[in-house]
Amino acid sequence: MHLLTLPRLIECWRISCGALLIFASFQLLPQTHEKEHLMKYPTFYRTIQIAGLSIFYREAGPKDVPTLLLLHGLPSSSRMFEPLFARLSDRYHLVAPDYPGFGHSDWPDPKKFAYTFDHYAEIMNHFTEALGLSRYTLYMQDYGGPVGFRMALAHPERIEALIVQDAVAHNEGLGANWKTRRAFWADRAANESALRTNLLSLATTRTRHIGNDPNVDRYDPDLWTDEFYFLNQPGQADIQSDLFYDYRSNVEAYPKWQAWMREKRPRLLVIWGKYDLSFDPGEPERYRKDVPNAEVHVLDAGHFALDTAADEIAALVQRFVDSSRGELKARRAG
Repeated sequence: MHLLTLPRLIECWRISCGALLIFASFQLLPQTHEKEHLMKYPTFYRTIQIAGLSIFYREAGPKDVPTLLLLHGLPSSSRMFEPLFARLSDRYHLVAPDYPGFGHSDWPDPKKFAYTFDHYAEIMNHFTEALGLSRYTLYMQDYGGPVGFRMALAHPERIEALIVQDAVAHNEGLGANWKTRRAFWADRAANESALRTNLLSLATTRTRHIGNDPNVDRYDPDLWTDEFYFLNQPGQADIQSDLFYDYRSNVEAYPKWQAWMREKRPRLLVIWGKYDLSFDPGEPERYRKDVPNAEVHVLDAGHFALDTAADEIAALVQRFVDSSRGELKARRAG
């Protein structure tokens, strides 16, 4: 049996400590690198005064890269785009506002504020001007469609490309469950109560997310319970009822949007959740009639496709935006 001398014990201790430090450094480096990567372009939560209103918005990414302006749907807010912020803020300048009456923006009294899509588009155009956004790709989901198309028609020079995600631009795209909603447009007083049940109930709020997806366990129930809580805040029923009554103006405007797309032939990416029950499943292909070169992708997802297909959507958006920029540069060079 060999006994270790004190100097030998000290030397062994030093070697062991060194090995432990090296091992620990290898363990920490990836975590530190990952943390630095995640923190390089954090999301900022900001407000800006537009037309006397406080407009809340999320913003992330460098400002010397392509800008994506993200317009949310009902009854969501800019929060719905958090999955894209987490995946794309290192490549693009992302800006996602809340409309008046939604999220953290002001909720003015409907008696003093016109909750119409024309008004929303006007405010959002002023919002982009205040932020100095002169060119951007417009990402439009649900209500984002009627807001965004109005913005595009008013200022086509600002639009680099369009991304449509479960948003309608054709009358046929409104599905069978719009019967109650069309009756509301025809006679508001007689159908107000039925419309509020149809549009704002917990069951409808849940169905907007899961649709007819058989795999309900893929969806976080906080998605619809949070939205239902929002819809039950004081004044919300009146706000949403007023805004939805104006939705009839979108149907009247569809032919103008279609004509604009046929004339301008914008770069267009259409993303659709195949379990979406809010709209007719044939709607995504209708965009090809207006823009034959449109990219159309129907995903294993619902109306809010980012709920379950965020990785796939982020990859589609990245490829599309990068190719759009390349095509734009080629046109300018030619």
